[in-house]
Amino acid sequence: MIDQNYRWYPVYTRSRAEKKACEELSRKGIQTYLPLKKTVKQWSDRKKIVQEPLIKSYLFTYISAKEYSEVLMTNGIARFIYFSHQIAHIPDQQIHDLKLLLATDADLELIDYDIKPGEKVLIKAGPFKGVIAELVSAHNKQRIILRLQNMGYSININTSIAFVEPL
Repeated sequence: MIDQNYRWYPVYTRSRAEKKACEELSRKGIQTYLPLKKTVKQWSDRKKIVQEPLIKSYLFTYISAKEYSEVLMTNGIARFIYFSHQIAHIPDQQIHDLKLLLATDADLELIDYDIKPGEKVLIKAGPFKGVIAELVSAHNKQRIILRLQNMGYSININTSIAFVEPL
């Protein structure tokens, strides 16, 4: 028996095909959600604000199981996302919360790793770029304290955790 319940399913798209795949699914009458964030792009002669996917190569479809094949036959769609050998689905409330979060114009950064105090990190940007440090604490995603190696003291750096990566 095929599940007739409609749910939000994350789908993986081909690289840089999120917007086209979303448009194609919409043309087929399938409800989609592509979370976009505003980003300033710098060219040699100008700056421009563009809308980029918040999560690269992902979009969300609101379908029932009988529409799986229709989604997969859409240009730009690579596959469904699986969790524990089943197609993953996202609770309605999480999609609603994501929409609310993106509507606030907050400066969002997606971090796909979790750094814990005591871990060694590489600073990727700013005046300490390239320096290896130890994460002492992260008060939030915007304010972290790093201990620089071989200096014997901590430096309070007001930067985003997005500018460091674990070693």
